[in-house]
Amino acid sequence: MRNNVIELKNFSIGLPKQMKYATNKEITTGICKQTVEEAFLTKDGFRGDGVADLRNHGGSDRAVCLYPYEHYLFWEKEFNRTLSPSTFGENLTVTNMLEGSVNLGDVYLLGEAVVQVSQGRVPCSTITKRTGHPLLLKMMIKTGFTGYLFRVLEEGVVRKDSKFTLLEPSTKQVSILYANEVYFHKTKDIEGIQRVLDVPELAQEWQEFLEKRLHKLITH
Repeated sequence: MRNNVIELKNFSIGLPKQMKYATNKEITTGICKQTVEEAFLTKDGFRGDGVADLRNHGGSDRAVCLYPYEHYLFWEKEFNRTLSPSTFGENLTVTNMLEGSVNLGDVYLLGEAVVQVSQGRVPCSTITKRTGHPLLLKMMIKTGFTGYLFRVLEEGVVRKDSKFTLLEPSTKQVSILYANEVYFHKTKDIEGIQRVLDVPELAQEWQEFLEKRLHKLITH
């Protein structure tokens, strides 16, 4: 899988704005992104991109969000409807980068920038509000089809036709799918938690969260 050519299907950014959902309800969110030709990627994310909920989104460990293109076909079949580009609020929608074949710590060249996989994405209720499917959030967590996040090692311009190539695979070989399984489902799997924590490039928030969980399991 990792030898296949990665194709950037959609490249989107957007600043937080009001989004209507349900019956006359509104929230401020950065999930509604627009397709762009190019943008400069800084350590904190793309210029012209942003999040509303700074506690749960954004920051240097969560500078870029990716969602695998193949999942669109799965969800479209599941819900019997067509999904618009960047439905999940991701910056990058790409082929051949499924959660099971991408590892924490993998380093990629993205246009002129260099990025590193830092954590799985923890989906939030805004996704269900945007799509109008109350089961979507639970199903993303159940399947592990969450997408994932990157930190930026080197800043640079990214274009919609930029090459996306693996520069340096992680030596630890802990996939996003495995990390998601431990994070969401195998909450008492001491060995699994330790395996994820052994990846030095793991995002700080996930490190702290899993260390607390491990401490509770060991001391109780």
